[in-house]
Amino acid sequence: MHTYMDYTIATYCVAIGFALTLGEIGPSSEEYPNFTTQLFQDNGPSVAFAMGGGLALCLGNISMQYSLAFVGISLTEVVSASLAVVVGTSVNYVLDGGMNCAVILFPGVACFLVAVVLGSFCHASNAADITLKLNSKQIVPYRSEDVEETTMNVDFTDCVNAKLLNKQCFTEGIAQVEEGKGSCSSEEWGLETAEAAVGSAEFLQNLEDHRAIKIKGRSVGFGLGIALFSGGCYALFSPLFNLATNDQFHLLKPNVPHLVVYTTFFYFSTSFFICAMVINIYLLYHPLVDIPKSSLRVYLRDWKGRDLAVLAGLVCGFGNGFQFMGGQAAGYAAADAVQALPLVGTLWGILLFGEYHKSSQRTYTLLSAMLIMFGIAVTLLIASSRQRD
Repeated sequence: MHTYMDYTIATYCVAIGFALTLGEIGPSSEEYPNFTTQLFQDNGPSVAFAMGGGLALCLGNISMQYSLAFVGISLTEVVSASLAVVVGTSVNYVLDGGMNCAVILFPGVACFLVAVVLGSFCHASNAADITLKLNSKQIVPYRSEDVEETTMNVDFTDCVNAKLLNKQCFTEGIAQVEEGKGSCSSEEWGLETAEAAVGSAEFLQNLEDHRAIKIKGRSVGFGLGIALFSGGCYALFSPLFNLATNDQFHLLKPNVPHLVVYTTFFYFSTSFFICAMVINIYLLYHPLVDIPKSSLRVYLRDWKGRDLAVLAGLVCGFGNGFQFMGGQAAGYAAADAVQALPLVGTLWGILLFGEYHKSSQRTYTLLSAMLIMFGIAVTLLIASSRQRD
């Protein structure tokens, strides 16, 4: 929750920056008004569509986090990404009057769906590999000569596990034997710790222990419902933005110019910001699924990981802005190529987090096929674009 609030603020700052810079370039005219001029125009229907898009994206983001916890990334990707691409791209194609080349666009959508399914099998295979590693993990040995030098007969069997010698466990074990005589740390016993190798059972167990949301034994059906809701939200935000900028339903009054993309992005992000802050402030005090309770005071004092959260928000803000600019220029159906985010996310997982390190040959084969299909899908979606009249 803390992270998402930092992320939201950074994203909103990007939208304001777009509006006050690119939205103010050049003289304001009746046909192409600048940002500040449009703030006072009678463009309520377009503003409503823009804010509806921001609301949809925010709800999609939040619900997806819980869907991942309930049913895992494999099922969540298949459901949410499939709905987002098939429904979102198809609706945008209709709204744009078929300006994208359908012969290229829809084969690209099909390739994306194949890639998503392959990604689901890949993640499932990798999860099986991880389970196998955790079930077959070896006990980390301690230095017996250090223990022999002591006069206490301490049983460390339960303390030495695959997580690199838990310091607290040693301390508690010693305190139980010599109650009232203080405690020793693992360093004082001469016990050494080392960083777990990427892909090892210890490394994977450490990742699992640091997950923010841990859910076991919960309803898969409920999680699937959340994934469907998330996918529906992702499928709506881009078409709603399209309607806000192009007024395909002709709801604006005569002689009222359409919202420029920078103004639309501002309203879109304002709605996103309000929704995200309201929901997350509520969840600070009324957390779900056994997440620890927090408060605004705790949030303001929590600087751990804030730099990364802000960076993520900046990257997402610029990504959204450029997506909408590209959609306005060459069609929002083609701009939905950014829905290939699983491709980028998977590459980050491979290069930075070592998620597939030492996986099985089957996992590597599925991973390669998924990346190839994502690459083809993105290429076709981009190739289907045409210049808007």
